[in-house]
Amino acid sequence: MIDLAIRNGLLVDGSGAPPRHSDVLVDAGRVVAVEAPGSTSPGTATRTLEADGRLVTPGFVDMHTHYDAQATWDPFVTPSSWHGVTTIVMGNCGVGFAPAAPDRHDWLIDLMEGVEDIPGSAMTEGITWGWTSFPEYLDALESQPRILDVGTQIGHGPLRAYVMGDRGAANEPATEEDRAAMASLVAEALRAGALGFSTSRTPLHKSKHGELVPGTDADATELLAIAGALADVGHGVFQFAPDHARVPVDEWPWMLELARRTGRTVSVNLNQPDSDPEVWRKVLSLLDEAAAEGLSMVAQVAGRSIGILYTLRGSIHPLLFHPAYAEVGDLPITERIAALNEPERRRRLLEEVPEDDGGLFRRAVIEKLDRMWLVEGADIDYEPPPETSVAALAAQRGVPPMALLVDQLTSADGHGMVYAPFFNYAYGDLSMTFEATQHPHTRMGLSDAGAHCGAICDGGMPTFMLTHWVRDRTRGPRLPLELVVHRQTRQTAEVYGLADRGLVAPGMRADLNVIDMDLLGFDVPRMAYDLPAGGRRLVQRGRGYAATFVAGVQTVADDEPTGELPGRLIRGPRPVPA
Repeated sequence: MIDLAIRNGLLVDGSGAPPRHSDVLVDAGRVVAVEAPGSTSPGTATRTLEADGRLVTPGFVDMHTHYDAQATWDPFVTPSSWHGVTTIVMGNCGVGFAPAAPDRHDWLIDLMEGVEDIPGSAMTEGITWGWTSFPEYLDALESQPRILDVGTQIGHGPLRAYVMGDRGAANEPATEEDRAAMASLVAEALRAGALGFSTSRTPLHKSKHGELVPGTDADATELLAIAGALADVGHGVFQFAPDHARVPVDEWPWMLELARRTGRTVSVNLNQPDSDPEVWRKVLSLLDEAAAEGLSMVAQVAGRSIGILYTLRGSIHPLLFHPAYAEVGDLPITERIAALNEPERRRRLLEEVPEDDGGLFRRAVIEKLDRMWLVEGADIDYEPPPETSVAALAAQRGVPPMALLVDQLTSADGHGMVYAPFFNYAYGDLSMTFEATQHPHTRMGLSDAGAHCGAICDGGMPTFMLTHWVRDRTRGPRLPLELVVHRQTRQTAEVYGLADRGLVAPGMRADLNVIDMDLLGFDVPRMAYDLPAGGRRLVQRGRGYAATFVAGVQTVADDEPTGELPGRLIRGPRPVPA
């Protein structure tokens, strides 16, 4: 007898091979066989799940999340577990919570709040600090049952502040002793089970109080010294968030040197800024050259534009920059909406263009109306055409554009939303994403699940990849189902050396999804107040997940958690099963 048989599914096994109808047999948390439908007698399994032609995939492996705080209190790791994710990697972009001196707790929370827009009050209430060192942080994570597997990295921000104190926090140069101490602690973290080291070099990443993330201006000597720990221990990814325009010029020399010296994978975030819409092509060309040299360098790319869902209940929206809004912005939401609809205040919002603060309102709102779209319903159009922008709709209807914005943002009790892309939409469509997704040296990432709680809900990226790119896209060619599954299963697992998952084959972990592609989609996005201390976050549940299994245990049934918590901490790379 075996534990489970999933029969007659349309299997996309994660390898990139075309779909095929198969039975998948599972025992003791592993796949034991993949067979043609009907090859095994019905009585051989304790439990049988009839897939009836529905899609069967490996569980999704999201390698770019920010659950560093949430994973210490939330066993269900939402929203990722709503979208077929069975393994996450956190500790990205140089932020995290270990190592952590006792007098740095509030500082680390402020850093995470500023960079990743996670409510500080939620982290203050939710985190039960029981560690100082990174190995102790791993022990704390390991003690918590959860719905999926969690791996993490050590971040440059907490590391620098721990070793250098205020000098590190203020981005002062590291001494030789500082560099040696940081390298030693990174080696300690890797030996305890960290999957890599991360840093941030973008001026966009700042603490709650406006300071750059520690390490933003670190020189190559510091970066290479820390990376030496990856070479010494023999595993780990070097991940970083760049200033995109600097990668092909300022960053590439040390990136190459680091990859050559360590033999480890360098993973760089890659987006398309409007200010340099062709920089991504330069980076992909450099990746080709590095691969020809035998170096392991990849670029993480998102599955869609990086943007903001503006809502009155969120962190940012267009009205914030207008004095007429500032006068009532601190009122409770119901009173605020009423005040915004008062005739005189509404007239000011629609007609007045304030020029204070250097004309911020004009630059951030008035000049961007052709890059804003009203959100209607659950399936947000992340590839909207120019003729449906706020500016275009206003012209068609003969109304002021600001009238559309005010009406939308004050609708649905303040839950009304407006979408504004700011990366990966310089061409006015997702053609950049389409090309970058098919490049051999890019990897699926940047969902930022668990972060940017008041502005995005991109933790549902796996669902979007299957709906938009495989099934629904109309503004260009679609992507093959097997590529989309491969991109977010086997490929992402292999980046971090997790060779035991991301593939449906004998001996592999039985992390599996059974998906109804006809039903696959999203619920309406909404602002929830379900974090500790009533902290807010945008959430959007997935639909169409008939079943999700983690190590052979069913964690989701018909889009609802079963209550099972088989997830574990991942300590270091996982070998190919014998």
